[in-house]
Amino acid sequence: MERVCFQLQVKPDRLEEYKERHAAVWPDMLRALKDTGWNNYSLFLRPDGLLIGYVESDDLAAAQSAMAETDVNARWQAEMGEFFVELDGRPDEGFVRIEEVFHLEDQLDAHAE
Repeated sequence: MERVCFQLQVKPDRLEEYKERHAAVWPDMLRALKDTGWNNYSLFLRPDGLLIGYVESDDLAAAQSAMAETDVNARWQAEMGEFFVELDGRPDEGFVRIEEVFHLEDQLDAHAE
């Protein structure tokens, strides 16, 4: 399972609306995410608009590709794109990945062998 952390920047004047939208994500969007391989997916938002996302997937590129083929994702991305600063393309493809440098379970497993 691949663990992916990423960041985006939400416009400061859109923070409250962004949070409201994510408090009630469309049920068909939720199902599409799960069905296409987005697991244990979370978003974290700082007061300055820094958005950190975390997702686990067997293959994130394949999960992104499968989501790109859904009608619900096209509608969601079209609505959400306006919330972000300096975004080239859609939010689900324009985020900056953050390198993982430590994972407790991986290191514990390495020492157990």
